Amino acid sequence: MLTFFTKLADLVTYQLFRLSPETPEAEVLHFFIEDTAKIFFLLVTLVFIVGFFRSWLAPDKVRQWLEKCPRLVAYGLAVILGALTPFCSCSSIPVFIAFLSARIPLGITMAFLIASPMINEVAALMFGEIIGWHFTLAYIATGMITGIIGGLLIDSLKLEKWVEPLGATNPLPGKKDGETGLSLRERLQYAKKETADIVGRVWHYIIIGVGVGAIIHGYVPQNWFIEHAGTDNFWAVPLAVVMAIPLYASVTGTVPIAEALIDKGLPVGTTLAFIMSTVAISLPELMILRRVLKPQMLAFFVVYLVIAFILTGYGFNFMFRTAP
Repeated sequence: MLTFFTKLADLVTYQLFRLSPETPEAEVLHFFIEDTAKIFFLLVTLVFIVGFFRSWLAPDKVRQWLEKCPRLVAYGLAVILGALTPFCSCSSIPVFIAFLSARIPLGITMAFLIASPMINEVAALMFGEIIGWHFTLAYIATGMITGIIGGLLIDSLKLEKWVEPLGATNPLPGKKDGETGLSLRERLQYAKKETADIVGRVWHYIIIGVGVGAIIHGYVPQNWFIEHAGTDNFWAVPLAVVMAIPLYASVTGTVPIAEALIDKGLPVGTTLAFIMSTVAISLPELMILRRVLKPQMLAFFVVYLVIAFILTGYGFNFMFRTAP
């Protein structure tokens, strides 16, 4: 089905603009059109579907479910829920705050917060098609394990004292006391509203991400990446993590950048470390989180993720020493 977008890019690039396939300009335009159209199609479709099913979700109900589960199972459910909810870190934070206000344990809510921006359905489909399903499954597992370990660590250290007092938050749709007795029409309206809200939050980051990926794909020589960020450069992974922190993008917007970087010879682990840092510990996210987390908790959050992403980068570079 997704080959339609390749044909669309072929039509626009080679017939409408009449560019020669061998030119960098053609590579840039083809990459930009194909990936932009593909990502927005997947984003709108999957966000609407997930939003429709999320209309049954209420923080108080989630707390009741989690209280009945063994703690490790609760962490697993939290990261799975993170994979099925909003598509960037700043979109995940309102849900995170709602869970805190519903008195869900901090470790479980932090596991959700860590996993949510790193994993989503659109990114999984894009990674699977572009980079390979063996890499994609390893990436998803890494994101979930990172969330679970982070949550367990926070829980075991009893860091609740580093959370700011919470005021009232806006609940997910439904009637009083967290009940979600909505009609089918109301659920569809909620899904439509959530789709518009999330796409409105991330569309410009997707455009920027695809644009950067297209420029890298078309103009940056492959030898540059091999020379400066290849597996022989020990400091490439931590440098990629630190350089990504001032940036901000949804994981969906970083997929085209990852595709272009790997095509140019950047090791998979270094690319992955850059992506995970961009989406999970960006400065905009940290500024919003400061509303609910004290500086000590923010510092712990950043240090844990930096260490986790550096180790992940080295690990993936070792496991995928050849191109995926």
